[in-house]
Amino acid sequence: MDLQTQARTAIDELVTIQDLVRWSVSRMNESDIYFGHGTDNPWDEARLLVTHALSLGWELAPEWYSSRVTRAEREDVLALVCERIESRVPAPYLIGEAWFCGLAFRVDERVLIPRSPIGEMIDSEFAPWWQRGFEPADQPRRILDLCTGSGCIGIACAVQYPDAEVELLDISFDALAIAEENIQRHGLEDRVQAFQSDLFSAASGKYDLIVSNPPYVDADDMASLPEEYHHEPELALAAGDDGLDLVRTILKQARQFLTDDGLLVVEVGNSWPALEAAFPQLPFVWPEFERGGHGVFVLQARDLELLADD
Repeated sequence: MDLQTQARTAIDELVTIQDLVRWSVSRMNESDIYFGHGTDNPWDEARLLVTHALSLGWELAPEWYSSRVTRAEREDVLALVCERIESRVPAPYLIGEAWFCGLAFRVDERVLIPRSPIGEMIDSEFAPWWQRGFEPADQPRRILDLCTGSGCIGIACAVQYPDAEVELLDISFDALAIAEENIQRHGLEDRVQAFQSDLFSAASGKYDLIVSNPPYVDADDMASLPEEYHHEPELALAAGDDGLDLVRTILKQARQFLTDDGLLVVEVGNSWPALEAAFPQLPFVWPEFERGGHGVFVLQARDLELLADD
């Protein structure tokens, strides 16, 4: 029995929100869908889709799950869940929204879905690395989000540092259109600006903090990605045989755009061993993340001076 037939057969028995969540979890467990774009398990994925289809908040109080649902509402829920399973489109694209650092962002297939572990660093104000070389009360005044996509990293930084000016750079005009929507959504037009740029080409002056989640997926990983990832823009993922096509340029050019006490934070994911092999002279620091994720390095501006003679 195909999924649509299962949905039609079950609809009269799915009376409550809890029934809909349970049915959705069961169907997801029977499928080969991949979790990793905002949730990492079928229970949270089902809750996300069911509550969205019912126009309810994600953090639904437990007593609500026994609420009865109209037939029209059930049809909406089952249609969305079936689309998720059959199309393998990540849930945030289906609902048009993703969360990062506690903030809601507009997303569609023009941008990556926000999920960087850099979010945990933003929440902790880049401690302990930011404090090195700065007075404790100091905060970054100029921040650059390179390869910004949806703008989530730069916008989250702007919220974390309310006195900072933030620039969002990306080569994709499509991505920048989404970033502009998110700037307006969070009311940050006075402090956050987005520009089309091939890496640093539109950058100007010096930044206290440069943060980047650039394309870093190597050829082998691109060939084995789950179907969900193929709905994301390849331009934002693929970065050559070793995943370092853009990161090499970032490392070689970043120093001229950093203040003397500036900080460079870049995500490279599974390409971190190749990066260390390619730049053995750099003292990469690799934070550990309580909420999961890996492959983010931290460098001080002075560390990048080791590349001056290369």
